[in-house]
Amino acid sequence: MPSFKTIHIVTSPDYLLHDTGGRDHPEQPERLKAILDKLDQGPLASGLVKVPPVPASREAVLEVHDDDYLLRFEDACLSGREYFGHTDNRICYDTWRVAFLSAGAGITGIDLIEADKAELVFCAIRPPGHHAEAGLPLGFCFFNNVAVAVRYWQKKYNRKRILIFDFDAHHGNGIQEIFDEDATAMYVSMHEHPTFSFPGTGWDYENGTGAGQGFTLNVPLPPGAGDDLVMQALEEKITPAVKEFNPECIVIAAGFDAHAVDDMSGLDWSTLVYGRLGTTIANWADQFTRARVLSILEGGYVPEALAASVETYLGGLSLVV
Repeated sequence: MPSFKTIHIVTSPDYLLHDTGGRDHPEQPERLKAILDKLDQGPLASGLVKVPPVPASREAVLEVHDDDYLLRFEDACLSGREYFGHTDNRICYDTWRVAFLSAGAGITGIDLIEADKAELVFCAIRPPGHHAEAGLPLGFCFFNNVAVAVRYWQKKYNRKRILIFDFDAHHGNGIQEIFDEDATAMYVSMHEHPTFSFPGTGWDYENGTGAGQGFTLNVPLPPGAGDDLVMQALEEKITPAVKEFNPECIVIAAGFDAHAVDDMSGLDWSTLVYGRLGTTIANWADQFTRARVLSILEGGYVPEALAASVETYLGGLSLVV
């Protein structure tokens, strides 16, 4: 029987209070319920430790988003509007508070890692975050949870080289925008080609500007790309770049909407390839970061496939070899 490292799951039932207005919207509370039910009933269950998140402070969020943006978001939620910025970005009264709780999950996980109380942390959260720019909500995202976590890790613990690896089917335009001129964080994104996919960013020639030149790596994949192209990209492009960067810690924007049955993209990944992603990231962590890995949930919109993919990913990430 395989054995697995302990995984700390940062999550809260309050995430279910973010109401996106009915079953016509892809970003549903059922996504989170499916993940937690699957993990609780599967082979990883005995090694899971559930941890409640501490809400992010306003100051932590302001490291990424400007004050005017927060004021507009707060007004939209608390005044009873149904969306913020675009009709895709559905909100309710509770979304304002839940967004701080979502952004706080990564911070909670980082504190556990830095206190040597955890090695592997998975933040099972909603709403997601990687499309949110400094002053723009986009793609169901309001606060950029990954960026908030990275800025906190840099500021609180003085980490100088943080790898952000995003394997959501869609390019994380918000993460790229926030770290575009930053040499202390390397953003690597593997996603469906922007010609065919929202939000239309993430071309392979986008590699950072100014001091951040060379610290963004976009690996767009054609529609229909399956497991073979994923592994080829990991081996030929991504892993060599990670080795050259030599990160101190790793933050994963863990999206699962590239799965073959998820119609939010045209990619054709199997459930099993997420386990291979987890194993690859675990190898990076062993080589470079003394096992410091924080994973934050992004996309994935078919609950059954999402739950199976998360379990397989965490299995690969935590497998003891």
